[in-house]
Amino acid sequence: MSQQRVLVTGGSGFIAGHCMLQLLEQGYHVRSTLRSLTQETTVRAVLQEAGMTNGDRLQFVAADLLDDQGWAAAVADIDVVLHVASPVQPGHVEREDDVIIPAREGTLRVLRAARDAGVKRVVLTSAFHAVSWGHPHDAHCFTEQDWTVLDGPGVDAYGKSKTLAERAAWDFIAAEGGAMTLTTMLPVAVMGPVMGKHISGANHIIQRLLNGEMPALPKLYIPMVDVRDVARAHILAMTHANAAGERFLLSNGPALSLSEIGTLIKTKLADDSRRVPTRTIPNVVLRGLALFNPHLRAFVPDLGYAKQTSNEKARRVLDWTPRPPVDAIVAAAKSMVEKRLLRA
Repeated sequence: MSQQRVLVTGGSGFIAGHCMLQLLEQGYHVRSTLRSLTQETTVRAVLQEAGMTNGDRLQFVAADLLDDQGWAAAVADIDVVLHVASPVQPGHVEREDDVIIPAREGTLRVLRAARDAGVKRVVLTSAFHAVSWGHPHDAHCFTEQDWTVLDGPGVDAYGKSKTLAERAAWDFIAAEGGAMTLTTMLPVAVMGPVMGKHISGANHIIQRLLNGEMPALPKLYIPMVDVRDVARAHILAMTHANAAGERFLLSNGPALSLSEIGTLIKTKLADDSRRVPTRTIPNVVLRGLALFNPHLRAFVPDLGYAKQTSNEKARRVLDWTPRPPVDAIVAAAKSMVEKRLLRA
C-alpha cells in the first residue's frame, strides 16, 4: 500500500473519477477538490457504484479554479497533484473567455499553490486540442512535438483554452516552478464506461448515435482513447522518473470514421443499436447546413480528414499499452444502456 498522498482536481469529472478509482485501488491516499462539498455524497455514491475500494482513503475539499480560497488547504501535505479539472466545451461558444480564463488562470492557481506547498510533481491533463488544431490537412503524424496554431483554421475556444493553459503551465515551471516538475497528458477523444448518470467528453458521440440524433453520419474521423487507459497513463506519469518535464500524447491507434464507430456499435449491441444510422451525409450538404447552424460549423474544417497520431513516446517512456478502440466504444455504449441514459 502506498503512503503517497495525491490531489486530484475536479473530482466530479469523468477522467478524474477513473483516476481516483485506480489510485485508491493501488492504495494511495487521495484528496479531491469539488467546487462545493454539497457534491461529496453524490460523487462518493458514483465511485461506490463504479467499484471503489479503500474509500476510507478518500477525502474531499472545497476549491474553485476561479478563487484562491481553499487551494492552500487542498495541497497541504500532498506529494503529487493530478490537475484534471478544466471546462470542457468543444465547438461553438458565445464567449470564448468563459472557457479560456478558467482553464489558464485555474491552472496557474493550482501550480502556484502546489509549488508553495512543496509538491514534487504536477501531472496536468491537457488535450489533443493543444496539439493538432489549425494545421494543414496533410499526411503529418501528430506527436508531442506539435502545438495547435491558435490563429489557424478550425481552432475553437476549447482548443485555445487547452493550448493557452498548457503553454502558461510550462512558462510557469520554467520561470517560477522551483524544484517542482511538470508532466502534461494529451488525450485524444476520451470514451469509455460512464460513471454515474453524467455523460461527458467524446461519450456524447456514442450517446447521439444510440439515440438516433444524427439522421445521417458526417464524414468525420475520431481518434480516440479509453478513459481507463488515460487514468492509468496519469498514474504512470506521476511515478515515472523519466516523465518529468515531458508531454505525452495518448491515443489508441488510427482514427475511426463515424460509420466505423456506428458499425461497431451495431455489431456488439444488437437490438439496443437500432437507432444508430447507417447512411452518410455528403460533405457539401453538411457545409450548406453549417451556414445556418454555428454548432455544425465547428465540424466543417475536419470533414473527410483523419488525423494521424503517434503514441510511441507514451509506450516507450511510460510502458503504457492502450486497449483497442472497440473496447472504449462498446464499454461506453453498454454502460449507457445499462444505466438507462438513452431516450426511451
